[in-house]
Amino acid sequence: MELLKKWLGHPEDIYHLLRFKMGGYRAVMPRLDPVSGKCPPRCAINSRMFVSSPRRHAVCIFYLVLRALDTVEDDMTISLDIKVPMLHEFHSYLYQPEWKYMESKEKDRQVLEDFPTISSEFRNLAKVYQDVISDICHKMGVGMAEFLEKKVDSQHEWDKYCHYVAGLVGIGLSRLFSASELEDPIVGQDTELANSMGLFLQKTNIIRDYLEDQLEGREFWPREVWSRYAKKLSDLAKPENIDMAVQCLNELITNALHHVPDVFTYLSRLKNQSVFNFCAIPQVMAIATLAACYNNKQVFRGVVKIRKGQAVTLMMDATNIQAVKAIMYQYVEEIYQKIPSTDPSSNKTQQIIASIRAMSLPSGPMASRHHYSPIYLSCAMLLAALSWQYLSTVSKAAEEYVQTGEN
Repeated sequence: MELLKKWLGHPEDIYHLLRFKMGGYRAVMPRLDPVSGKCPPRCAINSRMFVSSPRRHAVCIFYLVLRALDTVEDDMTISLDIKVPMLHEFHSYLYQPEWKYMESKEKDRQVLEDFPTISSEFRNLAKVYQDVISDICHKMGVGMAEFLEKKVDSQHEWDKYCHYVAGLVGIGLSRLFSASELEDPIVGQDTELANSMGLFLQKTNIIRDYLEDQLEGREFWPREVWSRYAKKLSDLAKPENIDMAVQCLNELITNALHHVPDVFTYLSRLKNQSVFNFCAIPQVMAIATLAACYNNKQVFRGVVKIRKGQAVTLMMDATNIQAVKAIMYQYVEEIYQKIPSTDPSSNKTQQIIASIRAMSLPSGPMASRHHYSPIYLSCAMLLAALSWQYLSTVSKAAEEYVQTGEN
């Protein structure tokens, strides 16, 4: 019955989940042509939008190499005297046919245990793709090693950490897009915009995952910000500190919103529809997540996630720059309506939202993305009551695609 209550609260989700299940997903995830059987299923999902096999395969291998590198960084059972040199040298393992690591305890350890297969596929790529992947892997490994031995203190260091773990991914993908001639050279050359795309996603994840990271002994919120609200970062989770915690949360969300103008500029340059979908979907997921987190005490008590139906709607709508701007406009308006007058960051939040509004408004009137007549809503609620059990199956079927978008 919990699922039924959820559908009744958001009847529009029913329509979009059904539309997605009945074939709408093909608009954002075209049918795959055959690829190497060595490419794991999760990789195929993440590169599904690239219909041309060599290009998709390069993205697939890029993903797996960085997943392997990230697995080394995340494995707390590997001592620093082993992990730091491994991160520094990881890019060189791509050219060592026999290298693998069998001691990891992480859930994704298969990518390390099967690394000879990954490196073999890497060496079969065109040199232009190899050079991009190896270069990004090297820079990311060095950056990860740097932050293993120090915490994120200043906001500048927060940007630097996010650059190493996410901005470089955006830069690498952009270089692959240009190298494959799917996009103009400027897409790969303008590293500042590509970096900003990654920072927006990574900051959103760090903000949302406060409690999970605390429980696992990780700290990624910048000390420069949280120290104004608590003596220790963990103190923000204490009930007596919830008001200060929310103010800290709002300041970090305001910081993240400053990347949205760069997101608009980057996406406006893309010409290939598959590349646009691939890049736009995570960005609209991020703005929806920030809107859900803003001024929300639940960030310090549990998990804040957008609904599956909401995620599916975003995936199917974010197919052109005007649609993305309309989505961004909708969610920054949602944030604006929640800004407390007493919040220390309220003026800065209002200022960046005003900038995003100015960039989002089209030349003509903007159509509402969520206009539903009373008759439609009544019918949708009736449908929910009659078919909620079927929709739970639909929801599970869509979950793989939704998780792909969130990742």
